[in-house]
Amino acid sequence: MKGEISAGVIGVGSMGKNHARVYSDLGVLGGIADRDIEAANELASRFRSKAFEDYKEMLKTDIDAVTVATPTQTHFQIAMTALDAGKHVLIEKPICSTLAESEKLVQAAEDAGLTLAVGLIERHNPVVKFAKESLASGQFGELVTITARRVSSFPSRIRDVGVIMDLGVHDLDVLRYLVGKKVDSVYTLGGKQANDTFEDHANVLLEFEDGTTGFVEINWLTPMKVRKVSLTCTENFVELDYTNQSAMISSSQILHLDSANLYQVPLELDIRNISLKKKEPLMNEQTDFLQAILKSGQPLIAGRDGLETIRIAEAAIESLKSGRKVEME
Repeated sequence: MKGEISAGVIGVGSMGKNHARVYSDLGVLGGIADRDIEAANELASRFRSKAFEDYKEMLKTDIDAVTVATPTQTHFQIAMTALDAGKHVLIEKPICSTLAESEKLVQAAEDAGLTLAVGLIERHNPVVKFAKESLASGQFGELVTITARRVSSFPSRIRDVGVIMDLGVHDLDVLRYLVGKKVDSVYTLGGKQANDTFEDHANVLLEFEDGTTGFVEINWLTPMKVRKVSLTCTENFVELDYTNQSAMISSSQILHLDSANLYQVPLELDIRNISLKKKEPLMNEQTDFLQAILKSGQPLIAGRDGLETIRIAEAAIESLKSGRKVEME
């Protein structure tokens, strides 16, 4: 894509640095903006790009698109400014701080005819693509229950959202994508264990319109990092590992059961371990975004996908605060 399109990065925090690296690898990095001009200059020097202290100055250049990788509370204003400047936007998750802001942003992009992609990066993980295709082909049987676990210790960098908006949105998006149906209701349990401002642990139960049940466990309290999804299907039990980009597909049957000896139950096990060809999800995400611009198509995670995820996340937070199940409109 080098020479066909140019993209800039707004914000040089952890994700912003990685967006700049990948854009550089793709040969499309056209600028880096951050109020911390020293940090912007350092990154721009590393990737042979140009630094801007004011992102609005970068928007005046001939770049075609930007990644917005700033704190969530600034997403709406910066992304709207970029759209007003005629730039396509890839916005880090969550799309905006509120559902109202998200709706305005999505509508603005659609009215302008510009691509708006949302950085819910796990949907670009090869293991999610494998699961989606396998479910669609009926390889696993009918999906009954899907469970996600995304837990780790508290991150060191400053947060402006709780664990549902920070971590939970990834799996809310993936579960909705894999089930392929609307969420009818949300019920959440959780709270603040080591954090006075936002929830730091939550368990979210989802009811989908086709009867499928979803469950998401998220926290900043577990002393190890886990990123996994389990699918209970009528023919297989499937475990997906985001980190290893692998899948374990299992099934079993009981042979010649002796009801007087339930201690030793003869099981015939069929376990298949699949290691997929590893690909960096961020590289997949940015390539998808840029190709959507060049081909005037839709990105894998368009603005309305991000909007729906925010809708579910807000319902989960409302349920946590009220102690009641929230019915989705």
